[in-house]
This record gives sequence, structure tokens and C-alpha cells, in this order.
Amino acid sequence: MMFNLEKSAQAFAEAKQYIPGGVNSPVRSFRGVGGTPPFIAGAAGSKIYDIDGHEYIDYVGSWGPMILGHAHPAVTEALREALQHGTSYGAPTLLETELAKMVVRLMPSIELVRMVNSGTEATMSALRLARAFTKRNKIVKFAGCYHGHHDSLLVKAGSGATTLGIPDSPGVTGNIAGETLTAEYNDADGLEQLFERYGEEIAAVIIEPVPGNMGMVLPRPGYLQQVRNISRKYGALLIFDEVMTGFRVALGGAQALYGITPDLTCLGKIIGGGLPVGAYGGRRDIMEQVAPAGPVYQAGTLSGNPLAMAAGLTTLQVLAGTPSIYEQLAAKTTSLCDGIRIQADKFDLTLQYHKAGAMFGIFFSAEPVYNYETAKKADTTSFAVYFQAMLEQGIYLAPSQFEAAFMSAVHSDDDIAATVAASASAFARVADSKTR
Repeated sequence: MMFNLEKSAQAFAEAKQYIPGGVNSPVRSFRGVGGTPPFIAGAAGSKIYDIDGHEYIDYVGSWGPMILGHAHPAVTEALREALQHGTSYGAPTLLETELAKMVVRLMPSIELVRMVNSGTEATMSALRLARAFTKRNKIVKFAGCYHGHHDSLLVKAGSGATTLGIPDSPGVTGNIAGETLTAEYNDADGLEQLFERYGEEIAAVIIEPVPGNMGMVLPRPGYLQQVRNISRKYGALLIFDEVMTGFRVALGGAQALYGITPDLTCLGKIIGGGLPVGAYGGRRDIMEQVAPAGPVYQAGTLSGNPLAMAAGLTTLQVLAGTPSIYEQLAAKTTSLCDGIRIQADKFDLTLQYHKAGAMFGIFFSAEPVYNYETAKKADTTSFAVYFQAMLEQGIYLAPSQFEAAFMSAVHSDDDIAATVAASASAFARVADSKTR
């Protein structure tokens, strides 16, 4: 079938008449890569299907939660069963407790957990709790790490290794942004200097242990332990934002993979099995400050809704009940990245490859990428050429150089081989574009 997105283009034009930019989350607009976003009609296993009749091997996986693949039979059956009893009650259910017990069992740093509806809610609530617990106001985030779209974290990095925040979006006031300090990821000395100046005012450090929103970047050996040590030294809480990495890079998340114990952890994605969900949890003495157990208020009508709880619980049960699944996911990810590397080498293209568990990323850059500043040097023009060439061959990647990609348990050897073969053609197009 000739690659044509005529129906999607018409749908996108209509959507723009009723939805800002035609999408309900900005990266879906394809502005980073150009062209028309395919409008998706359905998904199954490792594949998604658009309204123009194209099939794609999917490495977005709804931005991470589909670790078991789309429409996994056990998850859809759990949803079908839950639907028979209603969709939401605004009252306690047994499912909420069962999922909480599973999270606490699989992630030992979490002694109590509160369910919310999104990763943004989780990080926002965790920061409020940290400020209340420490009786301090400032927080530290890292340039390029994304923790949702609430005001205090929509802050730019500035030009130095450590700077006071400035608003990164209209509508965010300077007063709110001014309570956010920004450090460079993978720079422990810069973080120490920031604490030396503001330590008594800093309530918490929030970090993606494996960032996925400046492209995928890996922590240097020992770096996360240094962050843990510095935050503890100055009495600040350490918050791991594992919305993306939780139950994806390892069964116990990045904290299990790297052997770090944060004070609070934010979760999402996989614990909802593809439905809207978020959670935050951690040490009992901190979490007991959350209402109604304590004075820190946070609430949500749909928090812990039975559909998300059923899908998330089933997903975690499958993951926990399949001992070899993470080894298999890592092997598939390595096979794919190695195959793509071989094809890039044939065209003398120097790329950077990062992977952890079932999460990976590729930078079109000749330089090592280890923080936001080095990530921004990546060749976005070449990535856009590569992306469009892959899309036309039925490979669906994140439509941005600055997003991670995700492997699922149902991606087959044939899927990986087809992706590697498509990359050869895509790299040929990139090489050709560089000679023009």
C-alpha cells in the first residue's frame, strides 16, 4: 500500500477547529518532525493501526505503559469484568488496596502509597508533601527532566550549571518559579554547590533517575548515590519520579536497578495498565502526613477508580509472575539497538545509543549525551528525516528527538528484524540529505 495519510490529514484539519493545535498533548502534533500525525483507529500486541489503513510496529506504547503490548488478553478481561460492576464509585474498593499492596511489595522504599489520576498529580502532590514535612519552600529539579505541567516545575535551566528558575510558560508567575532551583543532570558538584548556598531552604530534590524527556539519558556510575547522599546531608527529601521508569527498567523500577532508596517515589503509566493513573508513596512517617491521616490535603474524585486499578493490578501480576520477562525485554532492546547501530555504521553516521531495561533512546549526535545541554546539540533535522522514513515503512517512533522509546513483551524477533531493515533505508535517506 502506498503511504498516504489523506484521511488523517482531514481529521487533523477538523480537530484543529475544536482542539488547540488539533491535539490534547503537544508532542502529538508532529511539530518536531513535520508532516501529518496518523490518527489511530486501534491497536493490538506490538502494532497500532491508523484510519488510513496503515499498520505500524509501535515503539511508543502510549508513552510507556504498554509493557505487555496493546490489548493484552488478561488486562482486557480484567477491564471487562470491572465494567460489569460500574466505572466509578467515589468510594473505597478492594481493588485499591490490592494494587497498593502489590506496589508496596514490589517497591520496598514505599511503605504507604496514595493513588491519583496522572503523573502530574503525583509529582505535584509529592512536592507539596515534601514542603510540609520539611517546613521548607524551595525544591531542586534538573534541566531536561520533566515532571508534569504544574507551575513550580515548568522552569528553564538557564545557562549555568545551577541557576534560580525563571518561568518556562506564560501563566507561571515569577514567585512560583523562584522557589524552583535548577541543576544539571549528572553534575554532582553543581548540586553540592547549590545546596551549600540554599541547603537550609531546600525541601526536596526531584529527579527522573533515568530521564526520558530530553531523549533518554543514563546516569553516570555512582551519580544517583551522590544525589542521595547530598540530599540526606542537608535534610532534604529525595523524590524519584518513576512515572516512566517504574516497573519498566526493572520490576522494582530504577531504584532497584541502581540500588538507591528515595524518600518518596512517583509512579504512573504501567500501574494503570494503559488507563489514566498516578501514585506517590514512600516512608510511612512522611506519607502519614497526607489527609485524612495528616494535615496535608490532597484529593481526587476519580483517584483509585476501579477500571485503572483492575488494569494496573493485572499488569503488575503478569510482570511479577513472569520471572524471565525483564531479562527478555532487555535482550530484545539490546538486539534492536545493536541492529540499528550496525546499519548506521554502514553510512558513517555517528549516533549515541542509550538503553535500560525495556526503555531506549537514540541521539543523532557525534558527542556523548549526558545532560540537557548535550542533548540539545543533537541533529534534529536528521532525526526528522529518519523518523519520516521509518514511519513510511511502518515503524512508529516517538515524533521527537527528545523522547524515549519503549519495548514491549510482545515485540517479536520479526518485529525487530523489520525495524532494523527499515533503519537501513532510513539512514540512507539521512546520509543523502547531508550531501545536498
